[in-house]
Amino acid sequence: MKPDYLIVGSGLSALVFGALMANSGKTVQILEAHEHPGGFGHTFTMAKKYTFNAQFHYVWDCGEGQTVNRVLKKLGLDREVTFERYDPDGFDHMRMPGYALDIPSEPEELIQRLSALFPAYSVGGASRSENRIRQFVNDVEKTSAGLKRLAPPVKPIELFKHTNEVFCTVQYLNSTLQDVFDKFQLPQAAQTLLALQWPDFLLPPNQLSFYAWVALFKGYQAGAFYPTQHFEHVINSLVKVIESHGGQVLLNHEVTNFRVIDRTVTGVEAMDLTTHQTHEFTGDTVICNIDPKKAAKMIGESKFSKTVRRKLNYEYSASNYMAYCVVKDLDLRDYGFGKWNVFHTGHQDLNEAFAQMYEHNDFSNPSFAITTPTLLTQASRDCPEDCQIVEFLTVANYNYFKQLRQSDRKAYNQKKQEIFASILDVMEKEYVPNFRKHLLFHITGSPTTNERYCWCPNGNSYGSNLTPRNMGLGRLNHETSLNHFYFCNASSGYPGFAPTFWTGALLYQRLSGDVLLGNS
Repeated sequence: MKPDYLIVGSGLSALVFGALMANSGKTVQILEAHEHPGGFGHTFTMAKKYTFNAQFHYVWDCGEGQTVNRVLKKLGLDREVTFERYDPDGFDHMRMPGYALDIPSEPEELIQRLSALFPAYSVGGASRSENRIRQFVNDVEKTSAGLKRLAPPVKPIELFKHTNEVFCTVQYLNSTLQDVFDKFQLPQAAQTLLALQWPDFLLPPNQLSFYAWVALFKGYQAGAFYPTQHFEHVINSLVKVIESHGGQVLLNHEVTNFRVIDRTVTGVEAMDLTTHQTHEFTGDTVICNIDPKKAAKMIGESKFSKTVRRKLNYEYSASNYMAYCVVKDLDLRDYGFGKWNVFHTGHQDLNEAFAQMYEHNDFSNPSFAITTPTLLTQASRDCPEDCQIVEFLTVANYNYFKQLRQSDRKAYNQKKQEIFASILDVMEKEYVPNFRKHLLFHITGSPTTNERYCWCPNGNSYGSNLTPRNMGLGRLNHETSLNHFYFCNASSGYPGFAPTFWTGALLYQRLSGDVLLGNS
């Protein structure tokens, strides 16, 4: 029987949309090329006993009444899928030569901590530095509030009520984070500390959209979370909702073509990767969770309107390097790790640090993130006793790694190990002496690993690049200009755990008329 919704891809936004539609009584069928559902949220097992999540590290918008919570309540999952909050006194620990800053949830506390680090130019009891920091943080607050007012569904009366916030937000439409740092003349080290969670975007301040930075920074200030039962449980719970309402999630099914008749998408052709047989699937409405640009090429770009074609002309985000590690006979809590992430840089300037790694492929002085999933929840995890998981993340250039992998596999593997060795050198020097002695298992992933296992073009981590150009008014949304065909993906919504929940829920709301989200 033809389903109401045929969904291509099982990334998080697609699973949220599919679960909400199935829960509302609609029939849903999902096709996924991978052997696991969940896109970047999927979990994989190595050496038959160690499990790691592909890309998610920490999330926001999971508190009572927030986006993720609203969706889970609607699905009856809010008691089954729960979250542990990171330390609100310091959910991100920023570390650089000569400075350390723990980012707190309270904006006033952040101002005080930064002002204590940069006490120069005392004028009339308050330093010029503190005034600049306060003005910067105030504009971050106003921009965050304004972005919420401007997020769909927009309520015009809210815009009139909050003109100050909206005006503040609109003035930064084309601004990078660096532009705003420069406006307030923040000390260079303060800029670096504030932007040090750059691996969350894989962009330096001089390229990153101020909007993107504000959304994430304020999202985490309102509450940084980790799922109590790990990400695998979140993904499996959404799949279970779909299947319990008669829906299907078919894994190992790669879509090879779209069926289009008179500007109407009627279905797809997909190959069963276990049998290599091609089958045709149809649906009353087709939802595209695979990369919109890739889908448009398969369909034929000329079939889309000029407006949509223009929006499809985005560049992909940068890619990343990951190292997944298991350590034994070592408690990372004794070395400054806990319910927070650690971000490290050996550079004073993150723009230079990024260029060195991304443009010159030089990781001799790496900037990177450290996350410790086993310290975030007491729930059992498929990891032997007395072990802890620690993961490292930094940026990496897809074209460089692709060329290396194709031309010289030995050199490709050596480069991955060279980056890992540089990170471990820093780890032993700055954080955990003799860390290598406790290393029981590790596996590294490059941009080409992303492409192979997460089916993302150019190994991209976030869909379209989070630059002002891609985050502005011309950003792609669900509309495709074809009949019965909608985009539902990080590039047509926003990337990350909470934003993909929002993307899936917003499309559900638009197509069903069932109001689930607000923008307050």
